[in-house]
Amino acid sequence: MGTARNREDLAQRPFLEAFEEVSEAVEAGAGLPAVVRAAAHALDASVVVLDTAGGVVAEACLSPEDKRVVLAGEGGSERFDLRVADQPGGELRFRARGTPPAAALLRMVGTLIALEADRVRAPARESQAAVGDFLADVLSRKVTDRENILARAAELGCDLGDGACVIVARARPQHPEEGDWRARVLTVAERGARTVERSSLAAGVELGRARARPQAGAGEGRPPRPGRDFVLLVPGHGPEPGRRAADVVRKDLEVGLTGFSVVVGVSRWAFDPVDLHRAGAEALLAANVAESRGLPGLAFEETGAYRLLLPAMSEDSNELQRFYEETVAPLVLNDEQYETSDLVHTLESFLDCDGNVAKTAEKLFAHRHTVSYRLGRVEKLSGLDVGSSDGRERLSLGLKAMRVLGIAPPGGPAREPGAGAGRVVRDEKDR
Repeated sequence: MGTARNREDLAQRPFLEAFEEVSEAVEAGAGLPAVVRAAAHALDASVVVLDTAGGVVAEACLSPEDKRVVLAGEGGSERFDLRVADQPGGELRFRARGTPPAAALLRMVGTLIALEADRVRAPARESQAAVGDFLADVLSRKVTDRENILARAAELGCDLGDGACVIVARARPQHPEEGDWRARVLTVAERGARTVERSSLAAGVELGRARARPQAGAGEGRPPRPGRDFVLLVPGHGPEPGRRAADVVRKDLEVGLTGFSVVVGVSRWAFDPVDLHRAGAEALLAANVAESRGLPGLAFEETGAYRLLLPAMSEDSNELQRFYEETVAPLVLNDEQYETSDLVHTLESFLDCDGNVAKTAEKLFAHRHTVSYRLGRVEKLSGLDVGSSDGRERLSLGLKAMRVLGIAPPGGPAREPGAGAGRVVRDEKDR
């Protein structure tokens, strides 16, 4: 019995020694790179640790080529998810140099790496939380005192003495994404803005109130679009820094995030920090209008007649919401029910063609009778006469209210990628 126990102890000794090496690196506070080097020795493997955004934070590989192979998942490389208290903590990628490590050892070493990585990230998370709180307070007018705004910005390393612009950026994945893609978007957007102005601030902030649309025949609302946008505050004198930053952010998001639809809206320059809440509303309106038009970016000055709806959106959007519901909401519900965009898209094209049915049919590649039938449905559902100037004006304002509120138009074959009839830029006359 004793002999068998001694043999078991001898077999476990290398396992325990490997685990102890990693534990000592953590206890000594040697830092994440030292912990990862100890883990590589313990696992007898090349190791790369990624954060939740997919960025490399530490590695212990034999060469750059070895690192590339591990990251690419080649040559027998494996992955292990890092978690802390059931929260994602990144990813451990490794390639064994000999016998693959025991599952228990891998789990224990992975847990130690996750705890060390979480400890290292704590100050950055606190800083990011402070930025998010500041932007949310300023843009929602919870803080309106100029000196207080300047002081809090200065604590975050941002000088607002010369004013600033606000950028709202969106990047929506077109396919399921692994990991924390939102953190990846924020990282890319912040990096882009800081190439123009190093003290730019970035965070995920809920601007305004996301609106739910009632389902046809149901009293409950549909889930609204995600409430948090990626907001960037770009300090500087005049509108030029904000415009340049918006252009760089858009290009970086398009290049760095394949498989995402990107939209960027930028405000006018706010020379007084007290007016930043207004700039936030302008950037949000620009992003909403750009997204509805299928444009990658838009400045507030380019939103045309939509600018007139800014006070209704930023001060009290309830009336704007009611106007939308009284005009085009029934058309949206009808299209959603039948999984099409026929009525809304036909109305948009009809208004773009100044109420000319023949031109609308030509634009939509549809028969005139088809267009007339759809317009009849528009009249029946909305109760508004498309043949009268008053009816067309109310319907046009209803469509604008839909876009300003950030309510996505219904989908359907006409709006699928590559469908030319669904990619017509609307409201050309309002630009």
